[in-house]
Amino acid sequence: MKRIGKKVASLIITLFIVSLLAFLAFQIIPGDPTTKILGTNASPEKVAQLRNQLGLDRPVLIRYWDWLVSFLRGDFGTSYNYLRPVESLLADKLPVTVLLTVLSFAMTVLISIPLGVAQGSLRSRLADHLTVIADQILMAVPPFFLGVISCYVFGIVLKWFMPGNFIPLSDSVFGCIAYLLLPALCLALPRIAMTVRMLRGSIRDELTKNYIYTAKSRGLPPWKILVRHVMKNAMIPIVTFLAVSAAEIMTGTIIIEQVFAIPGIGRLLISSIGNRDFPVVQAIVVLLAAWIVLVNFLADTVNRLLDPRRRADA
Repeated sequence: MKRIGKKVASLIITLFIVSLLAFLAFQIIPGDPTTKILGTNASPEKVAQLRNQLGLDRPVLIRYWDWLVSFLRGDFGTSYNYLRPVESLLADKLPVTVLLTVLSFAMTVLISIPLGVAQGSLRSRLADHLTVIADQILMAVPPFFLGVISCYVFGIVLKWFMPGNFIPLSDSVFGCIAYLLLPALCLALPRIAMTVRMLRGSIRDELTKNYIYTAKSRGLPPWKILVRHVMKNAMIPIVTFLAVSAAEIMTGTIIIEQVFAIPGIGRLLISSIGNRDFPVVQAIVVLLAAWIVLVNFLADTVNRLLDPRRRADA
């Protein structure tokens, strides 16, 4: 319990620091929200009046404190650009981003683990060479480039879908999922390649350890050794890596949503930065940071449950 308390305290401190840095960063970058709202020809009086309405004429730390207190109460502020509560904007955009993240992570797990287990337990020189080549290519190509190529090949050439013709969840759940499958795969492919490579190496390393020879001497069949002993130990580093993948997939949606014109929080974030819509940007940055910290916390907890050595050190 003491360790969990320390971990939670560290999580809270991390989020506090991220929120403070995000708030301060948006105060020093060039550009003024009042200019975006009123235009460059607005009179100084109108600019001063709007800055007073938005609270931008108050000291930075006081504004941060007021924002933090409101944020913790569930009030994320009002968008300068949309003139709507930020939480309502996020409620509209977040489901699509979450669905995209879930689909991509599910593809990563469902494809990479069977491939990694097969590659790790079955020895084939040709398969090893082909896997290494495929891994290197997929790990080197960023998801947004895969997205651009996919839009061109499957959208423009083959005409399997129309790029930018997104189907909202409210119109059709299955239509929305069908549109998200390709961008989800583009996000997942580099993570699949990395996971297969790590799992293959982890399994082969476990197969060389003494307890495997002991299990074989007891007459256990290979599949039982693999399932009962090898996988439990081989998956320990993979769990952490998959947690990192889940966090990176969520942040990766920021770019992939631009490529496929998906109206999620990633696209909202980019447009809000351009419009100097600071309340929206701050809320999204803090929520993304919270997601990353939470996922890593859960991965650490699962690893301690899987690894008796880490439980002993707790």
